[in-house]
Parts: sequence; C-alpha cells; structure tokens
Amino acid sequence: MRKNPIYQLVTDLVEPTLKGSDIELVDVEYKKTGKTWSLRVFIDKNQGVTVNDCQRLSREIEDLIAIHELIADRYVLEVSSPGLDRPLKKETDFIRNKGKQVLVKTYLPINNSKTNTGTIKDFSNDTLFLENKKKTFEISLSNIAQAKLIFKF
Repeated sequence: MRKNPIYQLVTDLVEPTLKGSDIELVDVEYKKTGKTWSLRVFIDKNQGVTVNDCQRLSREIEDLIAIHELIADRYVLEVSSPGLDRPLKKETDFIRNKGKQVLVKTYLPINNSKTNTGTIKDFSNDTLFLENKKKTFEISLSNIAQAKLIFKF
C-alpha cells in the first residue's frame, strides 16, 4: 500500500511508543480538508479503545511531533478507534481476519477489475489469497489500495 512521507514518519515515531502495550497502531492519515491539515491516528486494542487511551496517546504524539519538528504546517490531531470498517493494511490484519469476507480495491486490475470481494483464504509473503466463486486470486500487498471487511447485519 502506498504511503505518504508523513504517514511513515508518524508511524516510525508512534510504533515504538506502543511497544509493550496492548494498543496497536492501525492507520495514520495526513490530509488537507479545506484550509486545515488533519493528522488522524487510528488505534485499537482487543478490549476496545477508551477515551483515556486516545487522550494519553494524543498528548504523547503531540510531544513527539514537536520534539522532532516533524510537521511544519498547523494541523489538527485526532486519535481514535478505526471503528467497525477499519482498514486491513498489515499482514497481521489479514491473518487475524482469515475466513472473513473482504472488499479489496487495487491499483492494478485483478480478475479484470480493480474492485474485488471474496473470502480471505491466506496471507503470506506479502500476498493476499482471496477466494471468490471457488477461484483463488493472489493480490500483492503493494497492489492493495484499500481493504475492508464486509459486515452483514
């Protein structure tokens, strides 16, 4: 999955902070909405994220960014849970959700389409094995623009 430089810099700062805790960094977004830059940091944990988790991590991230002079522009920082439709980005995300239905959007077509749905059969060597209509397709992680679980209510 393609990432911008701020994504990688913030990820590199935050992940060591979370080592040893039960909180996982899910995603980082840095984008301009109107005249305002927004830095969104999505976190998760098995028991669910609390407001206290978000507040604590927000203060830590602000301090780290200021110390390292990472972002020159004014920005709004949001730390939150990714919600039910959290993106699948890492190997652990795909492995944890093996056997579940997923929607995958790719940069290059797979099976003549950039949007595919199916069941996660496996994930190894940076490759997603997606089963759709009893056929299994291999999708390289670098070709995945977006992947999300499909929920049926």
